[in-house]
Amino acid sequence: MNEVALLVAATLAAGTPLAIAGLGLLLNERAGVLNLGAEGMLLISAVAGFAATYHGGSEWLGFAAGAAAGAAVAAVFGWLVVWLNTNQYATGLAVSLFGSGFSAFVGIDYVGKQLGEQPAHAVPVLAGLPFLGPALFRQHPVVYAAIGLVAAAAVLLYRTRAGLVLRAVGESPQSAHALGYGVRRIRLAAVVTGGALCGVAGAFLSVVYTPLWVEGMVAGRGWIALALTVFATWRPGRILLGAYLFGGVTMLQLHLQAQGVQMPSQFMAMLPYVATVVVLVLISRNPLWIRLNMPASLGKPFFPGA
Repeated sequence: MNEVALLVAATLAAGTPLAIAGLGLLLNERAGVLNLGAEGMLLISAVAGFAATYHGGSEWLGFAAGAAAGAAVAAVFGWLVVWLNTNQYATGLAVSLFGSGFSAFVGIDYVGKQLGEQPAHAVPVLAGLPFLGPALFRQHPVVYAAIGLVAAAAVLLYRTRAGLVLRAVGESPQSAHALGYGVRRIRLAAVVTGGALCGVAGAFLSVVYTPLWVEGMVAGRGWIALALTVFATWRPGRILLGAYLFGGVTMLQLHLQAQGVQMPSQFMAMLPYVATVVVLVLISRNPLWIRLNMPASLGKPFFPGA
């Protein structure tokens, strides 16, 4: 029973960066901007968060640095695709490649270094409950914050005027522009907010999840987060479900390896990615289900004078 509780706890921790990054990308796409640069943003924010924590001695300083780095890269990306109307696909891929190289260059002095012992976190009283305590109530505060952010995003998108305008910009920017809304400013704000969330996710990876820096440590999670938006059919609650599903598969393969299951380690390591591909293929069998909530203007540039 204790092993199951620890597996649940590890699943929540593994799914948290995916949930936060996926939520940021969902906000981007709801505004009509496809951000393929998530992998690069996660890498840059991960090294920024690690460096700030390593020198500053505070994990919260690391989260602030990661969010700032993610927002800064997203601002440049947003300026290119929203104001200059560069191709969103090509620009996003360029940001990913840049982030991979830049993080390796900046982080070369931190390779193999570890952060000091981090303070333990536990919810008073509840952490002492049998099974539920170790499974749910001894998590880092950011794990709980991720759930709160998803709930807040759902309220924002479906219960507020700001969310209605954001969705209108993603569906028909020409109509939103005709009604007097600043489509470019709204899209840029969504991109920067999404970048800041990707920054928090990257910092979580290097500061909390694996408190060390290794080149390429994001290991494709930016692409998985992008896939999650399709899996979730652009609904915040489903982002959380998909993130925990991927986190569960990741932790399960580590658990099987620890139990001495005789399978090649390379095969075990690729299981989470295989699971992602299988889920996407199954979803794609019903195109109508995907198009039901997909923003109509996703990936399309907006020309105010057109």
